[in-house]
Amino acid sequence: MEYHRRMRVTLDHLRRYAIARSLFKPTTLKRAIDRLGFVQADPIRAPARAQDLTLRHRVLAYRAGDLERRYPRLPLEEDFFVNYGYLPRANHQLMHPRTARTVWTAARAEQAAAVLAFVRARGSAHPREVDAHFAHGKVKNWFGGSSNASTELLDVMHYRGLLRVARREGGTRVYAARSPAAESAADDPQDLAVANSRMDALVDLIVRKYAPLPAVTLGQLVSHLRGGAPQWTAHRAAALARAKQRLGHVRTEGIDWYWPADDRPSSNRWRPDEGVRLLTPFDPMVWDRRRFRLLWGWEYKLEAYVPASKRRMGHYAMPMLWGEEMLGWANLKVVDGWLEYELGFVGPRPRSRAFQLALNEALHRMQDFLQLQAR
Repeated sequence: MEYHRRMRVTLDHLRRYAIARSLFKPTTLKRAIDRLGFVQADPIRAPARAQDLTLRHRVLAYRAGDLERRYPRLPLEEDFFVNYGYLPRANHQLMHPRTARTVWTAARAEQAAAVLAFVRARGSAHPREVDAHFAHGKVKNWFGGSSNASTELLDVMHYRGLLRVARREGGTRVYAARSPAAESAADDPQDLAVANSRMDALVDLIVRKYAPLPAVTLGQLVSHLRGGAPQWTAHRAAALARAKQRLGHVRTEGIDWYWPADDRPSSNRWRPDEGVRLLTPFDPMVWDRRRFRLLWGWEYKLEAYVPASKRRMGHYAMPMLWGEEMLGWANLKVVDGWLEYELGFVGPRPRSRAFQLALNEALHRMQDFLQLQAR
């Protein structure tokens, strides 16, 4: 279904659509993740992890750590998609069986087989248990430091689909063996019809998560599927071309935008609420810095890895949304059991009573989410 070209869609329409579509009415944890399709994870805790900060706006009575606590009982998987995070099992299966880009040596394959047998015999295994049993030693990691070779091997086996994350203990992944029956029943990834169907479904998942998307971002995210589905790397360009034919589309102020074909961004149904939202840098509202700048007219940056002396916004500045306006950012931290905050604004700070009440309510919700005492 092609969006009717005579329907005028403005940047204001796209902004309202982006907010109201992503920040939907809070629901259950399972339904929220099903609707998002994918929740990005990040280990930084400032004042909570990204996955929790994302879900708290979309899940009723959500508390920090609820996803980790409830994950073993939900039909979810941790895995790499366009980045690392949590997916409904049905979405996860779209990428598997995954064919890795590199071939293991005979020695490495033998080592992995031994670890797999160990994990399968135990039911699940912590990396510390694997390291104690096999004594694989150390390897150089991506950051130039050293990591346990057992942890690195478990990560690779997880990526290849041999293992799954069964649960976390103190933030550390505990692994279990993937079911061989699931792999044997899967479609042949070399079949062209399977490749096209799966890639179309994965692209649609991207669009449902991040819509409306500027054309450049859509292309960037489709390119990231090389990580989630490396077996279909050669099919990405064709999948992108098909997507541009079936998605809703408009060219506004010189930028091509795309969204699910059944949506109408100009509809009056897209009405952001009047609350203040403090958003993680990894929230789907914020993740695409290009779209952020187009919709709100200023540049947001995550400065966690910038030297403190060069930071303009702060270590983990959280964009601050009020209604349709992205006013600035907030830096939050917990000190001696109390929530402390600093605000920054791209323009004059609103002086209205309505804003102050909305901000107070947002900070109160954050305290509840972190299970802190109110001052």
